[in-house]
Amino acid sequence: MSTNTAPVTVTEVANGIYRVRLSLPFALNHVNCYLLEDDGGWTMLDTGLHRPEVYAGWQAALAQIGIELNDIRRILVTHMHPDHIGLAGRLQQETGATVFMSPREWEVAEAAWVYDEQQEQALPDYLRKVGAPPDVGAIVSSQQRKLRQMTQPTPVDVAFLNPGETIAIGGRSFKVIHAPGHADGQILFYAASDRLIFCGDQVLQSITPNIGLWPSTQPNPLKRYMESLQSLMALDVVQALPGHHGIITDWQGRLCELLRHHEERLKATYAAAANGTTALEASYAIFDFDRFSPHEIRFAVAEALAHLEYLAEAGQLERFEKDGFVAYRPT
Repeated sequence: MSTNTAPVTVTEVANGIYRVRLSLPFALNHVNCYLLEDDGGWTMLDTGLHRPEVYAGWQAALAQIGIELNDIRRILVTHMHPDHIGLAGRLQQETGATVFMSPREWEVAEAAWVYDEQQEQALPDYLRKVGAPPDVGAIVSSQQRKLRQMTQPTPVDVAFLNPGETIAIGGRSFKVIHAPGHADGQILFYAASDRLIFCGDQVLQSITPNIGLWPSTQPNPLKRYMESLQSLMALDVVQALPGHHGIITDWQGRLCELLRHHEERLKATYAAAANGTTALEASYAIFDFDRFSPHEIRFAVAEALAHLEYLAEAGQLERFEKDGFVAYRPT
């Protein structure tokens, strides 16, 4: 993993809402978490990884705002990826706060981070079936083990939030919105009164969210992601607060850009499958592998697979076996 970390920064992005930007040891070197002033305490939204520098970053952020750790009463988690849930268990132990997330995300989190250490082998096996060589599988297994360590301890008291529910935080009423694709059960929080949304990793300003097909992923994540973007178009948003990079002020414009990106990516994927392709071969044609770290290779393969499966489900490609691997070609 990279050591390209970024120092913690704290920014008041709206009245009573602070963005806490914490370091990540990856090419994407930060995650945006949030603190919301609440009645008699504070609500935290996403946590960062369980690493010493991230915990120290939270301590510095709280001191800068002028609050104590035990002022945290609730922890909201948009989705189960380790950079969003990693510190939730430790912070829950130290604050007594209840952790809130969607039922589906907790189900996947339990499988990945609580019970199933066999995930370390399941993911490499899965990638090999779609064309990845054994050395990639060995790297992925090692990475999965490290990521699991950065989620320990996991939360033990989890309350569920379901789409359509509302949650009151500091005088604002937030509607819970299901936003699948990047993660099956990811939830967003929309305050219509402020025209403000916490959009997790569903909508990012400077990069496109990874939409990958993983062993635990529900079918056709790209189709569900694009449908989600189209549904989100209906929201009146002037300030979108994402999980990475900067604030989004042109909501509809950014949604359109993301949809166009995937329409172009689908064309490139179809072209890559002209003579039959595995997901690994397609990812080489679509992405610039020279700039990828070992940690990022699996995301490229999983994203290529999501695009191939979208085209297969749409009837434009068919699945077949190629040298023992799952492959795709035009129908």
